[in-house]
Amino acid sequence: MKIISYNVNGIRAALRKGFLDWLQQANPDVVCLQEIKAMPEQLDLSVFEEAGFPYHYWYPAQKKGYSGVAILSKVEPKNVKYGTDIEYMDFEGRNIRADFEDFSVMSLYLPSGTNIERLEHKFKFMDDFQGYIDDLKEEIPNLIICGDYNICHEAIDIHDPVRLKNVSGFLPEEREWIDNFMKSGFIDSFRHFNDEPHNYSWWSYRANARANNKGWRIDYNLVAEPLQEKLKRAVILPEAKHSDHCPVMVELK
Repeated sequence: MKIISYNVNGIRAALRKGFLDWLQQANPDVVCLQEIKAMPEQLDLSVFEEAGFPYHYWYPAQKKGYSGVAILSKVEPKNVKYGTDIEYMDFEGRNIRADFEDFSVMSLYLPSGTNIERLEHKFKFMDDFQGYIDDLKEEIPNLIICGDYNICHEAIDIHDPVRLKNVSGFLPEEREWIDNFMKSGFIDSFRHFNDEPHNYSWWSYRANARANNKGWRIDYNLVAEPLQEKLKRAVILPEAKHSDHCPVMVELK
């Protein structure tokens, strides 16, 4: 079972850049998308079916052209949960979950803290999301939370940890939250297999950051600890260039 998470920064833009051809070559079983920035009615959904994903579920933000998540799958889920039932989260279309026979996959788009107001919103979201997942794990222990967390965990996950220590995405409080979140029962699948530096999943469009690999690792496939023995591999796929992010993949036996 191969699962890919990808913040596409606009699914329509990604499609124009060859996203579907790449996806067919990558050949995942499940795809979690973030920042789709589109309503389903704005898309020709048949192209996803033709690409081998007959089951696709879209959860856009209520505000057009903003946020939104989706799950594409080759296998039909038993159940799909749109949102969290926490109103302010669901208004922005930040969470969708597909339940399969042996595990559940969630696509998460955690807010960024671009200004003081949004940073406060992000911290509230983080706290409420932790509580939501703590409860959900009681019902669904085999949970895989894929997505853009908008947080670098450790200094190894960012190209300039000293200069960026006071920037949202690498604030001590954010790093502490994601550290505690992982310790609440999740495995950072990429770091489970790879402890090398200079592995990033997002680069600014400014100053030729991607060409110089001045990036941040803010996209994760966090796998619930009961699934640890099933972990086969996890990689970042920087050769995919349909977005300012790149995909991250986890494979389970």
